[in-house]
Amino acid sequence: MSELARRCAEVMWANDAASRALGMEIVAVGPGTCEMSMTIRDDMVNGWGMAHGGFIAALADSAFAFACNSRGQVTVAAGFDISYLESARLGDVLVARAVERALRGRSGLYDVTVTRGETVIAEFRGRSRSVGREIEL
Repeated sequence: MSELARRCAEVMWANDAASRALGMEIVAVGPGTCEMSMTIRDDMVNGWGMAHGGFIAALADSAFAFACNSRGQVTVAAGFDISYLESARLGDVLVARAVERALRGRSGLYDVTVTRGETVIAEFRGRSRSVGREIEL
């Protein structure tokens, strides 16, 4: 873990009440990367006992956000696409792994894979845009 990525994550985490409220945890962060986990709770499942796409997307989006802000530049999402392959169920521990694929000027491209154990349950592709200022560390 680079010192800059760690410090950026600390600043973001201190102000990220939504990710904390959902029980997300940062497992690892580095330049252009982030790994986060979240356990599916009973208040996250629908009437069929499955977590709907929103919680899975929220985990992927949070990992994406920490990865694209890990270089010290304030960066926002410019868009994303997600494909759901399987449902999550009560008690599942989901892990989202974000990896920077390209960074050109102010624009970035990131892939996030969400897994339950060894099973891929979602693939997320995010596009980022730097707003042109540094994160205040």
